Amino acid sequence: MSEPLLVAEDLRVDVEDVPTCDGLTLRTTGDHVLVLGAPRALFEAACGQRDVVRGSLTVRGSLPDEAIKAGRAAACPLDPPLPPKWNAIEYATWSARLAGHAKADARAHAEDAIARVQLGAMAKSPMLALPPHAKRGVVVAAALATCAELILLEDPLTGLPEEIARTWARILVKALSERVWAVFAARMALTSPLTLEADEAVVVSASRVVTQGPPAAIAAADRRYVARIHGPIAALGDRLSAAGAALEVQGAQVVLDLGELSTADLLGMCVETDVTIVEMVPLSRALA
Repeated sequence: MSEPLLVAEDLRVDVEDVPTCDGLTLRTTGDHVLVLGAPRALFEAACGQRDVVRGSLTVRGSLPDEAIKAGRAAACPLDPPLPPKWNAIEYATWSARLAGHAKADARAHAEDAIARVQLGAMAKSPMLALPPHAKRGVVVAAALATCAELILLEDPLTGLPEEIARTWARILVKALSERVWAVFAARMALTSPLTLEADEAVVVSASRVVTQGPPAAIAAADRRYVARIHGPIAALGDRLSAAGAALEVQGAQVVLDLGELSTADLLGMCVETDVTIVEMVPLSRALA
């Protein structure tokens, strides 16, 4: 049985000496996973680009930098700087060579990867002339050309016009069909081809897994919320429990499962228990 794609135990990752992930524990179960809502530092740590300050993080059973260096995993960061005068073939070939492939093999892997992301017509155009989605295609092709089993992608659809994003997502799903993959994003449309292909979504805060499961099941949880609350949380929790609902404290946040209650019922209970809801976001928003 394969090792989980991503495992974190009491993980802390800092950005400029400030904790961005702190106390995060997670364990994925799928081979095509959406990691939604996590700080960017989690993606960077999973790619070996940012140090783990405390706890542990493994990718397919290996430390992230070891997985990358050994060619078992490859990363697709969002819109990295690309050499403006290089073309897609040159860049993907260079990536394959860095992964340890011989010159002739590297060229063949690069050409195959370019074909998979459907950039053949632009394969020899300078990077400077490519549209944004094509540049992202070059980054994915470079990762594929390494022949890594696992591909980690950072928010590949963000900022793209809706129709281009949908087309690019379809291309990605096909290009990644023989690989294990994880997409890290703030959110993902439920109807996106990537969501439809994913067998698991993990909605993450800086310190906790908020919810985890099949994307469709998470999207259907329209009465579950992540909230920040001030006041006697225990008293509110007792009222909710008596009404068949639930409140779970997760660090600085709480997860509310309203069951058959309405948000108006919740607000009434908050008034009665002297609790103030500062922020409340549906869990399903990550897949909206």
